[in-house]
Amino acid sequence: MSQYSSIEWTNATWNPVTGCSKISVGCKNCYAERMAIRLQAMGNKRYKNGFSLTLHEDLLRKPIYWSKPRMIFVNSMSDLFHEDIPLEFINEVFKTISIADQHIFQILTKRSNRLVKLINKLNWPENLWMGVSVENQSSINRIRDLSRVPARIRFISCEPLIGPIKYLPLKYIDWVILGGESGPGARPMKAKWVEDILFQSREYEIPFFFKQWGGVRKKSTGRLFNGKIYDEMPMPNYHQTI
Repeated sequence: MSQYSSIEWTNATWNPVTGCSKISVGCKNCYAERMAIRLQAMGNKRYKNGFSLTLHEDLLRKPIYWSKPRMIFVNSMSDLFHEDIPLEFINEVFKTISIADQHIFQILTKRSNRLVKLINKLNWPENLWMGVSVENQSSINRIRDLSRVPARIRFISCEPLIGPIKYLPLKYIDWVILGGESGPGARPMKAKWVEDILFQSREYEIPFFFKQWGGVRKKSTGRLFNGKIYDEMPMPNYHQTI
């Protein structure tokens, strides 16, 4: 069975890798780490190592057998471009994506430096959307790296947005997701930060998806921005070429 997801911008998750390590300020209150520790305590065999990086080779071909087409977030509990994941394993993930072309696969990474190094060592399937996480102005170099990737759709996730981003290099970006941090210790997000990013997205005519305000109790803060829900997605034929 697939793991259906409550993440607003996808339908399901597929985790051939679990566990990660912190590399930036956006990782401080990692939801995946909290969840992994909880699942470990519950005796879930996939998380016997807690949040230590773990490869699950037996899950590599799972999506091929999911007949119903869906959007699948790859490694919601890890980062596929983590420095300790072998290139051979990443290639196997890409191979599954290529075979399971009834689905759209969405990958997010903070490790754009490794992403760039591997561009020419990977075959980029048409049904793969590649994205980077961008939490503040100092992390926008990840967008420049992403712009070099020959993915069908290139997207950014400004979540958790923990500071203003006055300038986003959006020329070759196809989709913008934005959300506040949630859970214990959540850092607040200001409306002005959201307005600035929405304005920049509109300037480039890029679909904008507002995921959440976040906070300790994210359901109470909701998804409305200026009285509206922003659920915009790239169209199947939407793509900015390099």
